[in-house]
Amino acid sequence: MDCTRKEFVSMLAAGSALAAAGCVPQSDSTNESRDGSSNKQEDVAAAKPEPEAEPEPDVDLNEFEKLAIDAKAWRYDAANDVYYQLNIPYCLKPAAELYESLAIFVPGAYFTAKEHGRTYECTVNPEGKVGSFTAATAPIVLPINSGTLNAQASPTSYGHAGLDAYLNAGFVYVYAGFRGRNSGYESTGGGAYCGGDPWPLVDLKAAVRCLRYNADVLPGNMGRIFTFGFSLGGGLSALMGTSGDCELYSPYLEEIGAATHDAKGEALSDATFGSASWCPITSFDSADSSYEWMMGQYATDASRSEGTWTRLLSRDLATAYGLYLNELGLKDAEGEALTLDETSGEVYADGTYYTHLLDVVQASAHEFFKNTAFPYTYTPQHVLNASFPGDPSWQSVGAGSEDVDMVTGDASAQAAGAARGDATTEGMSQVQSVVYNTQADYVNNLNSDEWWLTLNESKATARITSLGDFVRHLKSAAKEVCAFDAVNRSTVENQLFGTNEISSLHFSRMVYNALVDGRASYAQAKGFDEACVEEWATDLVQVDDLETGMQERMNMFNPLYFLCGSYEGSESSQVAAHWRINSGLFQTDTSLCTEANLALALAQRKEVADVAFTPVWGQGHVLAEVAGTPEENLVAWIVSCCEQDSKPDA
Repeated sequence: MDCTRKEFVSMLAAGSALAAAGCVPQSDSTNESRDGSSNKQEDVAAAKPEPEAEPEPDVDLNEFEKLAIDAKAWRYDAANDVYYQLNIPYCLKPAAELYESLAIFVPGAYFTAKEHGRTYECTVNPEGKVGSFTAATAPIVLPINSGTLNAQASPTSYGHAGLDAYLNAGFVYVYAGFRGRNSGYESTGGGAYCGGDPWPLVDLKAAVRCLRYNADVLPGNMGRIFTFGFSLGGGLSALMGTSGDCELYSPYLEEIGAATHDAKGEALSDATFGSASWCPITSFDSADSSYEWMMGQYATDASRSEGTWTRLLSRDLATAYGLYLNELGLKDAEGEALTLDETSGEVYADGTYYTHLLDVVQASAHEFFKNTAFPYTYTPQHVLNASFPGDPSWQSVGAGSEDVDMVTGDASAQAAGAARGDATTEGMSQVQSVVYNTQADYVNNLNSDEWWLTLNESKATARITSLGDFVRHLKSAAKEVCAFDAVNRSTVENQLFGTNEISSLHFSRMVYNALVDGRASYAQAKGFDEACVEEWATDLVQVDDLETGMQERMNMFNPLYFLCGSYEGSESSQVAAHWRINSGLFQTDTSLCTEANLALALAQRKEVADVAFTPVWGQGHVLAEVAGTPEENLVAWIVSCCEQDSKPDA
C-alpha cells in the first residue's frame, strides 16, 4: 500500500473518447424606459430623463456557453418515443471526459421536433403531457449506479432497456458519469486523473448545475431533481441531498470549470429536491465505532477473540460510539433526546437511543409477520452493485470484479431475503433457499438455541429480548475490527480517502484516538504492532491536490455534518425536502446506526418535508423492499413527492 496512486493508475485503462457539441445561448433582453408628457418643456425634460445604461454584469455571461446543449443534436428512438443526447460535457475543464459528461433521455411528448437527417432540432412543447406531468412539471432523476463507488462512465451508446419505468411515468432521466473512489487513467488521451473524496460528489454537483444552466431548452422542473443509489452509491445520494450549495465544494467545482451562473448571470444551485437510497453506507467518521457498538461487541470471530488486541480495540470503539452519540443531539418524533447509558458487561446497552433502535427492529418484524404469506421461502442474498438503466455497457464493465474489499460476509448469518424487483444486480452471492411452512416453524427456527423473539400471532407483533440477541442471531459482524478504516488500509473506504500520490490512507480520527489512548494495554495483548499508531498519525495529516486536510475531506463526505448541531456545518447547505431510505435489516456491510441516524437527523430539519425510513426484515444488502419492485416503488414515491410540492414551477 506504499505505492503512489500515479503508479497504481498507470496500469489502468478506461473507455472510448467522447465528442461534445455546444451552442451559444441567446442574449438577454433589455428593459425599456417609460415615456411621460407635460405642457412645459422643462417638465417634459424632467419626465423623460436619459435612459440609464444597464449596469455591467458582475459575471461573464458567456463564460459557460460551451456547456449549452445543442438543440439540433437530439436523436430519436421512434419505437419508444424517446429523444436523447449522449456525451454532453457538464464542466469546462474535465479531468476525465469519459466520466464528466452526461446523457439525457426525454419522453417524446415533451418536445416539438424538426428532423435534420439523423438528428432532430427540439424545442420544449408546453402542451406535452405524460402521466400526471407536463414538460414544465416533470421531475428529473439521476441514478447512481456504483454501489462500490467505482467510477461511473457516461453512456457512449444508447439502450432503452429499463427506461420505460421512468419515462412512461413522465420523468426526465439523466445518466451522469462521475469519477470514483480512486484515481484512474483514460487511454483515449486524457491520461491520469484524480479520484477519491470529494470528486464523485463534486462531479455530480457539476452535472446538476449544467442541467440548470440549460433550463430554457430542457423539459423538466429544475426544482424537482432527485438522486437515487445503492450502498456507497446510496451514501452519495444522501450527500447530494444534504450538501446543496455548500461553500466547501467551491474550490473543487472551480477546478473543473463547473457552471456558477447561467447566461443571464443568475447563480446556479446544485441542491436537489429528493434523495432515495438502499442500504446507504456513509458517515465514515463514526462508521468503525458504530459497527463495533452495534455488532462487533457481540461477535467472537478471530479479530474479536479473547486475548487479541483487536478485541480490546473493538470495545474501546464501541465506547467511543456511545460518547459520540450522546453529543450528536438526535431526538425522536416526540422531541425526546436519544442517548445511550453506560452499562456493565455490554457497552452502552441501554438508554433512549438503544430503545429506539430496538423499537425499529421490532416494527420491522411486525411488518414482516403482518404482510408475509406462509409457506415462506427465505433466500439469503448479498449484492455489490445495482444497475439502474441508462448505460447498456454497464453490465460488461461493472464494478464487481474490481472491488478491493467489499466484504460479502457469511450469507447464512445475514439471513437476507430474496431480492425483489427487476433491477439488475451485480456481484450477487446467495445460498440455498429454505422453506418455512408456517409462522410457528419460522419462529421456532429463530429460537432454536435460545428464546429471544416472541410472536403474538393474533396481532402479528414481535417482542425481541435485546439488540444483542437480535444481532447475534441475524446480524452478526461480517467485517473485522476497523471495518472501514482497516489496519492494513485495504478497504474501499481507505481508497476513497487516498490522494493522488498515495492510493490508500487511514482516515478515522476516532480509531486513531482509541489507538493512542489504548496502546499500553494493546501492547500486552496478542498481535499488536506499535507502528500502526504512527501510520494512522502520518495518514491523518495528508492533504489532497487542493491542499485540503483529511478532516475537511471527511466533513465533505458525511451527510450528518450538514444536519446535526454537533458539527460546524449544520447550517451551511441546502437540504432536500424529500427522503426515502430503505435497508435490509439483516445486512452486515454497515450498522443499523448509519441509516437510523440519517433518518433521525433529517426528521429534525424544518426544511425536510418527509422521511420514509424502512428497514426490511428478512433482507440483507440488496435493493430491499417490503413488497413490489424497487423501480415501481421508487417511481411511486417520486410521484407522491411531486404531488406534495406546492411550487410546481420552481
